[in-house]
Amino acid sequence: MTAPARRRTWPITGVVIAALVVAHVLAWRDTEFSPGALIEGWEGMARFISEALPPDLDWEAVVLPGLQACLTTLAIGLLGTTLSIPAALLFAVLGARNFTRGKVVYQSARAVMSFLRAVPDVVFALVFVTAVGLGPFAGVLALICHNVGVMGKLWAEAMEESDTGPADALRVSGAKEWQVVAHAVLPSVVPTLVGLLLYRFDVNVRSSLVLGLVGAGGIGFLINQSIQLFAFDEMVTYILMVLALIVAVDVLSGHVRRRLAFER
Repeated sequence: MTAPARRRTWPITGVVIAALVVAHVLAWRDTEFSPGALIEGWEGMARFISEALPPDLDWEAVVLPGLQACLTTLAIGLLGTTLSIPAALLFAVLGARNFTRGKVVYQSARAVMSFLRAVPDVVFALVFVTAVGLGPFAGVLALICHNVGVMGKLWAEAMEESDTGPADALRVSGAKEWQVVAHAVLPSVVPTLVGLLLYRFDVNVRSSLVLGLVGAGGIGFLINQSIQLFAFDEMVTYILMVLALIVAVDVLSGHVRRRLAFER
């Protein structure tokens, strides 16, 4: 970079740094961030830790229900991921700029996916709890809605980055659009789509834990119940179970993603 160019960039850099400093100062004030308050509350934290440790390992009352709830949480994440595949794939195809010729269709698909992403899965869970009642079913429906928006966008971007040569060749030969997608687009991006799907499954298992806090079942419901009853030793046991579940899912999905990357 020449000296004149550097002189022109310095004022811009200074403005950006000043804006960031001001933004952090305002954020600090708005969030009432206070390390001193945290230090002053050490007695409450110490009392909480003393009540939470050691964890309650009663098999019948705590451990067995916790394991069953972990399986429910895993099932919510699994169904919330797999049942969203058809709709996510449809919106991904319609929302891929290089494969959707109609601008209205493209913009409509993108708008729907943006809406589904913008609404948190917890909000969807609250809506479905009022419709179908408390339980895992509401959590599955919430994850399906939110995951369609997220996974559809990720898949659409993967399709946009794919090689358009085979698709153009099929179009020139007279193939219909669905034939182009089925025989040229999807085969070239399947490993990427599967990798993104596994990533979303990993995220959805974590999300299903949070959904349990609002009545969607699973281990999150037991954690919320133990907090309300001030049974912090039970809460710690459930959190340890969640940790083991998350690590197992992360290791499994990471292994599969590495295998897919290696095969490519």
